[in-house]
Amino acid sequence: MSKNKFAHFAFLALALLFIVFSPNFFSDYGNQILNNIAIFIILAVSYNLINGVTGQFSLEPNGFVAVGAYAAALILLSSDNKIDQFVLEDPSSFILAFHSSSFIFALFMGGLLAALLALLLSFAVFRVRGDYLAIVTLGFGIIIKLLAINFPSITNGSLGLNDLPRHSNLYYTGGAAIIAVILILNLVYSKYGRAMRAIRDDEDAASAMGINAFWIKTLAFCTSAFLEGVGGGLLACLLASVSPEQFDFLLTFQLLIIIVLGGLGSTSGAILGAFLVIGGAEWLRFLDESMNIFGYETPAMPGFRMVVFSLILILVMLFARKGLLGDKEILDFFKKRNKK
Repeated sequence: MSKNKFAHFAFLALALLFIVFSPNFFSDYGNQILNNIAIFIILAVSYNLINGVTGQFSLEPNGFVAVGAYAAALILLSSDNKIDQFVLEDPSSFILAFHSSSFIFALFMGGLLAALLALLLSFAVFRVRGDYLAIVTLGFGIIIKLLAINFPSITNGSLGLNDLPRHSNLYYTGGAAIIAVILILNLVYSKYGRAMRAIRDDEDAASAMGINAFWIKTLAFCTSAFLEGVGGGLLACLLASVSPEQFDFLLTFQLLIIIVLGGLGSTSGAILGAFLVIGGAEWLRFLDESMNIFGYETPAMPGFRMVVFSLILILVMLFARKGLLGDKEILDFFKKRNKK
């Protein structure tokens, strides 16, 4: 077995051990944070595929996460539960007929619906590049949110959906995160991944070399959307609710911070970024509360942790302008060290 494969198996074994045993060592609050981190790892590595690896400045994740979350929620809610919850308008007959108690089926359908939407959308969005692509995909996320508000017979409008079964636990979220990372790494280091990086470096040159840029970008876009849809379903069943305001641009902005902080194009950087941004923001929560500093009781300052967190981000980006890992993976640093 090569050193690379051994290292990958070692990381996989450690991740599995962590998932199996961590629920016994952390409180409910700690487990909730770990679940949140695992979901954001799925979203970050998938967003990094289209934005960091393929180099397409897309701002669409909040839209696909919303699609996956609503799809999974509507599938899991029973007909009676939907009738009780839909108060703005009666649920449509299609929504009432669509039900399954299988969590995995609901996640898969959420991801599949997001991927199909991405396939249709790709014919429009990949007619433009760069900043124009960012604006078009930003508009898509806004449209999805407005549709969720203005179609109460399908989504219950601004009230959203509540009392969802809390299926998401660390076995599901952590397991899905591992599968997502393995899927992304296999794709990135396949011939399709090499084509994605070629498009990122110079799309015109890649096309001149015979790479079908449109289909490669569409492959990255659909794969990313599928995983974002799955992540949305997991998030919905972790919070037990879905509402339009959960899926505004701030979600995309948060994912953008994660992948830029970790290093655009680096899958392990996206994982590291998810731990630091989601876990770090929670760890600093004590700064919002009253503290005793050398006998002096400071008043509670709600929001102060975000000020400190933002300052830390600014400092990190000043000293690591390509992110913490750049476009490399963690194992690349060990290889260089071994060569020396």
